[in-house]
Amino acid sequence: MPRNRALKVVAGVVVSFAGLVGTIIFLWETKIISFEMAMLMLVALLGMYIGFGILIAVYRLISKLE
Repeated sequence: MPRNRALKVVAGVVVSFAGLVGTIIFLWETKIISFEMAMLMLVALLGMYIGFGILIAVYRLISKLE
């Protein structure tokens, strides 16, 4: 188990991302969603994680300026 708080946060983000990707792939493999829908969902998931990551980084940088 990581001792550093930042490593715990990174590990949590990676596990949650992998879990959501696994769920999307499971839904595709069981033919609940189509291949195109699965790809759209994966791209949207990646975009959300990158976008929120940028927002959090900017928030932390702005809070250090004050």
